[in-house]
Amino acid sequence: MRYPEFLKENGNIGFIAPSFGCATMPYSARFENAIKTFKNMGYTITEGPNTRVSLAPGKSNTDEECGKEINDFFKHDRSDVIISCGGGELMCEDLPFVDFEGIKASTPKWFLGYSDNTNLTFLLPTLCDTAAVYGPCASDFGMEPWHESIKDAFSVLTGKKLRFTNYDKWEKEWDGSDEEPLRPYTCIEPYSQKIHKADKAVFEGRLIGGCLDCLVNLTGTRFDKVSDFNERYKGEGIIWFLESCDLNVMSMRRALFNLEQAGWFKYVKGFLIGRPLQHDDDFLGFKPYEAYTGLLEKYNVPIVYDIDLGHLSPQIPFISGAYGKVNAVGNDFEITMELK
Repeated sequence: MRYPEFLKENGNIGFIAPSFGCATMPYSARFENAIKTFKNMGYTITEGPNTRVSLAPGKSNTDEECGKEINDFFKHDRSDVIISCGGGELMCEDLPFVDFEGIKASTPKWFLGYSDNTNLTFLLPTLCDTAAVYGPCASDFGMEPWHESIKDAFSVLTGKKLRFTNYDKWEKEWDGSDEEPLRPYTCIEPYSQKIHKADKAVFEGRLIGGCLDCLVNLTGTRFDKVSDFNERYKGEGIIWFLESCDLNVMSMRRALFNLEQAGWFKYVKGFLIGRPLQHDDDFLGFKPYEAYTGLLEKYNVPIVYDIDLGHLSPQIPFISGAYGKVNAVGNDFEITMELK
């Protein structure tokens, strides 16, 4: 696994928009404040051409232009690290225009993003053997003050922190507005994880995963090289971290079926499941937790559910491709990521 150099003091932070750009409120105001914050911290900024536009249906620019921006920042010396402007819906359509072989041959750079950015945070390690960070997008760095999870995500990019524990509370619904765009997370729900059929779960392995909505879309395509990734790291075993956005309970179950039948869970050592955005969903007697465990318990490995991961903030930054050590006991979660 290739690990990029960490962001140095007074280094350059690059921003790209492979899915949504920061073209509308509240994202535009938050993005502007994020840039101001980083500049006040002593960093310089490089923006890609798509960061503040909405020139194509459902995304910042055309698929070809988004792919061009990705290639430009990853293959050339535009910045020291790269942060995505936002999630979205159609980043998958960029992929035919992304030069993964060229990226693999280039000096690696840290990339940070989540949700639709799974299309990069997952494919960088599986196609290019290059680690990436599954965590908050650019506009979240514009909140005031930074939530501890935002500090943690930036600490990964700077190499200051690789061990994380759960946060005390989480946000069920952000109560800010266009009039209060810099308002931080509203975390009032107590943290409450589930460990399937156990009081504790201690396991380790190579971390890989992301947003289930995106992962199922990649299954079986020419970008699906998970079997090769599994074989490369079978001696260590794999920890899958998964969360979902738009999927309802049955969609989660069908998506997991697709991943399973494609052989993705071979050599699995454990599953880490984030809070689904459809958190209160209940369909035909199924709850989201049961949609996962009903299919995954056959692997006889630990399943830790409702952790700080995904669309219901805050989220622990996960280094996709790193070696992870998980220690979950009762309602306490800890993960240490090693760059080996």
